[in-house]
Amino acid sequence: MTKEVFLKTLATKGYDIGFGAKKNFASFDIINKLPSWIGFISLAIGILQIAYENIIYNKELSIILIFAGIAIIYLEVYKNKTDDYEKEGIRLTRLFNNMRDLYYKAKSDSSFRLETYENEYQNLLYEFYSKSISKQVFTSQWYAHFKFFYEMQIEWIDEQLKFSFIKDKLPNSLKIIILILLLILIIQFVNGYSQNLWWICK
Repeated sequence: MTKEVFLKTLATKGYDIGFGAKKNFASFDIINKLPSWIGFISLAIGILQIAYENIIYNKELSIILIFAGIAIIYLEVYKNKTDDYEKEGIRLTRLFNNMRDLYYKAKSDSSFRLETYENEYQNLLYEFYSKSISKQVFTSQWYAHFKFFYEMQIEWIDEQLKFSFIKDKLPNSLKIIILILLLILIIQFVNGYSQNLWWICK
């Protein structure tokens, strides 16, 4: 394996480890912070609804509040796993930092030989795969994208993988939802335009 290939391999695995760390921290944040925010927003909207009975979209707001309450009930299932998510996030962050150090060490080695780094690399991989929490909180993937690309120091990974906004920084499931919403808006616009045109012609 050449030095260039090895550096790219380290960056790829660094991405997997770093994103895994942020995914666990995202689940931890959602479980701990989201119920408080939902509770505060629900209370504020409830007060507004009492003060202004004819508030616009009153019924829709009530439905959203009901869904928010259901979301809090859903998060209660994960409450006893918060410590696990935090510990796993810290463990993977440590591995991420070790992988980054190995990357810079190999990069600055003018007389690079794979044998010098292979054991350390394999040990990091073994530790990474030895434990994982597969069941994450809903939407933690989206939040993890933000935490990884905008909070973590990933210049060394970007140096090799060349991240782009649309391809890498937006979650695929979010892209699909945005596309569906755009299609709905286009259909509604076309329908509205067709009806207006029909009335004009009539």
